[in-house]
Amino acid sequence: MAEHKEGSLLETPLSGLHRRLGGKMVPFAGYSMPVQYKDGILKEHLHTRKLAGLFDVSHMGQACLSGPGAPEALEALVPSDIAGLEPGRMRYTVLTSPEGGILDDLMVLRLADNAFHLVVNAACKTEDFAHIAAHLPSGLTFTPRPDLALLALQGPEAARVLAQLAPGVNQLDFMQSASASIDGADVLITRSGYTGEDGYEVSIEAGKAEALAERLLSFDEVKPIGLGARDSLRLEAGLCLYGHDIDTTTSPVEAGLVWVIPKSRRTADAGYPGAARVAKEMAEGPARRRVGIKPEGRAIAREGALVLDAEGNRIGVVTSGGFGPSAEGPVAMGYVPPGDAKPGTPLQLEVRGKRHPAAVVKLPFVPHRYRRQS
Repeated sequence: MAEHKEGSLLETPLSGLHRRLGGKMVPFAGYSMPVQYKDGILKEHLHTRKLAGLFDVSHMGQACLSGPGAPEALEALVPSDIAGLEPGRMRYTVLTSPEGGILDDLMVLRLADNAFHLVVNAACKTEDFAHIAAHLPSGLTFTPRPDLALLALQGPEAARVLAQLAPGVNQLDFMQSASASIDGADVLITRSGYTGEDGYEVSIEAGKAEALAERLLSFDEVKPIGLGARDSLRLEAGLCLYGHDIDTTTSPVEAGLVWVIPKSRRTADAGYPGAARVAKEMAEGPARRRVGIKPEGRAIAREGALVLDAEGNRIGVVTSGGFGPSAEGPVAMGYVPPGDAKPGTPLQLEVRGKRHPAAVVKLPFVPHRYRRQS
């Protein structure tokens, strides 16, 4: 089994390892997960940016979809081009509701012409899998894979380290995949992640995950990284966290995710749920936009902090916020009206009853370092 319950919380196959490594365990999306280890969030964050960090993301939901018509079936649920995705390539996309909101964001990997591997968020996987299964035509096979674990190796040294265990993976491009064998264990590797850094995610049989994690941690460049640094890394990278920066009320246009929608699918009759709302917002503009916000000074505006314009009028709310170790100061994201979304626009943030000056800035706060071949 990939997971078991400890009290009321589920545990991943690496829970024992986390505790042996001194991980501070906290509830997250129904799981007991390490928020940090002995070095602390700041050092873990900076280590990932400098060398390589190992993350347990086994709480995420993995599933396989196969059968004739699988690409078209997926395209009926998401706004992205799935039929045009080449085998061995992965794509970030969103599941949309009939109202044009985002049910979840997910990764879609095309294994073969009619075979896909999906990765969805932990808190949404039960609902996501039910939603997908309910909308598939007959003849397709949809299989959740709780028997699999998922590890993420992120940072500038990730390629050099992983290539010593799986030769050739350093040649993969961003969002490309390969099957490999590491110490006798079959793995599915994608050059992907959610930190803004170069890196990989490795899907492996649950019972073999701990041995792989320990093998990776045997490299001097690799340290275990918890949820705290995972969150600060993705925030600096300007990446959305489902349930915070995006949810069922948020459209892909409002969230700044138009790039997942090809031009051929930006019409009201594109054939995916909520296409009419998306097309309307693209033509007329959305009511709000997700922006990067850089507070002045050291005051940290966390989720829920009010966003005010220069005159003190409430115009939005912070959806993610914290200290950015690589940005060397507080960073935040939130939604504001389109007229206040231009970089450089002065704002105020209300933190613990006090107002602090801030400004809209272009995302990401720290440049992405994905490997893209020229």
